[in-house]
Amino acid sequence: MRIDILTLFPRMFERPMGESIIGKAREKDLLELKVSNFRDYSDNKHQTVDDYPYGGGAGMLLKVQPIYDNLQAIEQEAPATKKRVILLDPAGKRFDQAMAEEFSQEEHLVFICGHYEGYDERIRSLVTDEVSLGDYVLTGGELGAMVMVDATVRLLPDVLGNNLSAQTDSHSTGLLEHPQYTRPAVFNEMEVPAVLMNGNHKLIEEWQLKESLRRTYLRRPDMLERIELTDQMKKLLNTIKKEEN
Repeated sequence: MRIDILTLFPRMFERPMGESIIGKAREKDLLELKVSNFRDYSDNKHQTVDDYPYGGGAGMLLKVQPIYDNLQAIEQEAPATKKRVILLDPAGKRFDQAMAEEFSQEEHLVFICGHYEGYDERIRSLVTDEVSLGDYVLTGGELGAMVMVDATVRLLPDVLGNNLSAQTDSHSTGLLEHPQYTRPAVFNEMEVPAVLMNGNHKLIEEWQLKESLRRTYLRRPDMLERIELTDQMKKLLNTIKKEEN
């Protein structure tokens, strides 16, 4: 996968995008990541990228020309790839695990990080997606882009040491992940549930499903409304409700 990031602050990406899973993906050539400063594409001698809005209003707007020319440069560099161009914007669709999974299927992603008060509306005609990290406003789109890149890249084949890890993550299954334990079996009188150590995989799987349902029911009941529950899940959920009420 190739990812391009358009930003006014490329140095923000130097360390985060070179460490941990992202860094390893780049080292293994599973990810090609390029960060460009769209100020370099400004067509005026002062390299300005923003201006006052027509009709008045508070703040400055990003101009369309530098971003357009930056996108054109990327197109010339990689003309054969099918691109998904993502505008980071508070008014965009909220990013979630399903979107990360969708992005991970693409061959080339381009993230545009906004700044200042907003965008010249014509910039929106250059993109395929408008996405928001959540219902709040950040100083710029850089942190949001980092989160989306991380959530997407970890889903690429062979990026994680165990590909099943991504499949069983919270939100990937529609449920929060069940509790997990490692050695020692007892710590400060806190014990690992016996079912996890008895070697009966059927009972372990049932316990894991039940505890995923329990955690989701207690912490994020809204998630249960968005998935189709099997008969087994419905039965377990009824048991959980009786235990918790």
